[in-house]
Amino acid sequence: MTAADVHRAILAVWRIEQPRLITSLARMLRDVPLAEDLTQEALLAALEYWPVIGVPEKPGAWLMATAKRRALDHLRRRKMLERKHDIIATDMEEEQQAMPDFDSALDDDIGDEMLRLIFTACHPRLSREARAALALRMVCGLTTEEIARAFLQPAATIAQRIVRAKRTLSESGLVYETPHGEELSGRLSSVLEVVYLIFNEGYTAAAGEDWLRPQLCHEALRLSRVLTAIAPHEPEAFGLLALMELNASRAAARVDAAGEPILLLDQNRALWDQLQIRRGMQALGQARELGGAGGFYALQAAIVACHAQARTAGDTDWSRIAGLYAELASIARSPVIELNRAIAVSMAESPRAALAIVEGLLSEPALKGYHLLPSVLGDLLYKLGRYDEARAAFDAAAALATNRREYDLLRRRAAEAAGAAMSS
Repeated sequence: MTAADVHRAILAVWRIEQPRLITSLARMLRDVPLAEDLTQEALLAALEYWPVIGVPEKPGAWLMATAKRRALDHLRRRKMLERKHDIIATDMEEEQQAMPDFDSALDDDIGDEMLRLIFTACHPRLSREARAALALRMVCGLTTEEIARAFLQPAATIAQRIVRAKRTLSESGLVYETPHGEELSGRLSSVLEVVYLIFNEGYTAAAGEDWLRPQLCHEALRLSRVLTAIAPHEPEAFGLLALMELNASRAAARVDAAGEPILLLDQNRALWDQLQIRRGMQALGQARELGGAGGFYALQAAIVACHAQARTAGDTDWSRIAGLYAELASIARSPVIELNRAIAVSMAESPRAALAIVEGLLSEPALKGYHLLPSVLGDLLYKLGRYDEARAAFDAAAALATNRREYDLLRRRAAEAAGAAMSS
């Protein structure tokens, strides 16, 4: 392998293993920021040694072993001033001798440990925004840029938010645990938001070569299923599960053989996973039975259910979808929700009616760098026969897109609009 090949392999392995490493070390050390620092040291060691020795046969085990050695070194440097450090170091040394199979150790740490770490990051002493950003960065391995896109915030703002949250978490000695009862309910909304954003990044990747990141979708679904078991009386836990199950049911139809995006109205609905749709509808039913039909996630799930229950694109009840988006906007003011409502209004009423909504969003600060705003604008202008304006809008959207698949799609739409302008 060339040095470039090794570097790509390191980054690919790192993206997969980072959350597991942090989870395992945090459980051992009872210190989440320290666990993240040690996983970063393991990455630096891989970048130094793997180009020389080659990629290990079990790269995840190599990283775990390296991170644990760094943890022991750290505790020794602190001279074991605290008794708990002495106990932890002894336990880790015994584990090193008794459990050399680090792959098995990794597998043991994937379950509830991941969720416990997210609950720790979502401590009420941190602000709501800081909780989600910290969990997404440290626990879930999303980049600062990916988190910034999720919050429609500058990357520098998110970076500062994460640094402050880590400092608070470290200095306060917050307990590494899964809370129960009222304490669990107090953190649950933030945990649900984290899982929701993990899924969204997997469903439509912010950057990179691929439009989908299935591993993130699968992990978010797993965490959501665990949450419904932990909080069986929380309707929003079931609403979120329903939303993700219904969205994930379309995964096989969302890209072609080359990995290029296929938009919703053009998808082969025979490829939609009917078993997953039934699971989603069942979870939505549970949310409604618990009195959560009007919840943030349940309303979104109801919107996706309208698509799932339509046998063809033409059967879609766009009027109901537009109404659900209006209801959603009444409980959560968001320019993104309003942009999605405009799409539904375009289908239910007319592109002209939708255009009035979109034009009202053009000065919205939060959408300044959001590529889907000019993309939707371009689509509406195209439908209205304003092809030159549509081309300009698609070009502007492509310039803002950071995912290569979306960029290519928007450039194709721009070329299509240019061709239509020449023909008209």
